[in-house]
Amino acid sequence: MREGPDIARIASLIGDPARANMLNALMGGTALTASELALEAGVSMPTASSHLSKLMEGGLLTVASQGRHRYYGLAGPQVAGMIEAIAGVAETIGPRRVRPGPRDGAMRVARVCYDHLAGEQAVAMLDRLIDRRLLLRDKGEIRLAPSAASHFAAIGIDVEAKARRPVCRACLDWSVRRSHLAGTLGAAILDKILAEKWARREKDSRAVIFSPPGKQAFEKVFLA
Repeated sequence: MREGPDIARIASLIGDPARANMLNALMGGTALTASELALEAGVSMPTASSHLSKLMEGGLLTVASQGRHRYYGLAGPQVAGMIEAIAGVAETIGPRRVRPGPRDGAMRVARVCYDHLAGEQAVAMLDRLIDRRLLLRDKGEIRLAPSAASHFAAIGIDVEAKARRPVCRACLDWSVRRSHLAGTLGAAILDKILAEKWARREKDSRAVIFSPPGKQAFEKVFLA
C-alpha cells in the first residue's frame, strides 16, 4: 500500500500459525506466560520468545512483570476485535479444520471475547436490546438510547462511568457472523453474568457455561 495504514505489516504478524495461536489463546482475557503461550503455539521456548518479541514490536501485545514471571496480554479491545473479525472471515471463506468435540459447541453458544460475551447468546442479547430501543444502531455503529442509562442502573450497571473506550461497540461474531456487543457496556454485562453466578468460565477454554437457573435469569434480564 502506498498510502494509509500498513495493513501488510499487521497481517504478516497475525499470519504466522504459531503467532495466530498465541493471539487466539489470549482472547479469553487472561494474561499468559511465555511458557504457556509456547504450549498453545506448539513451539519451543526460544521460538516462542522470538514470536512474542515480534508481536510486542508490532504493538499487538502488552507485558507485565510480577515476581519472576512476565505475563502477556492483548494490547486492547481493538486488537481483540480485529482477531474476532478475522476469525469470522476464516469461518466463512477459509479452509475448514476438523472441529473438536462438545467444547467447541459450547463456544458457539457463549464464550468470552477478550472481556465481553460472544456467541449465540450474545448476538441474541444485542438484537433484543436494539428491539427494545435501549441501544440504537446507526450506520453500523451502536449507541445508547436516552432511556438506557436509567435502565442499566436499575440492574446494577453504570453506563455513565468515564472510560477511555467506547461504551458500546459492535464486534463481529465469528461463529454467528453477526455482531455482538463489545465496549464497556459489553464488559460490564459479562462481569454481571459471572458475579451473579448465572454462568461460569469453562476451565482452559473461552466457553461460558450457563446453569439452567442462570440461563433463565439472563434471559429474563436481557432477552425478555
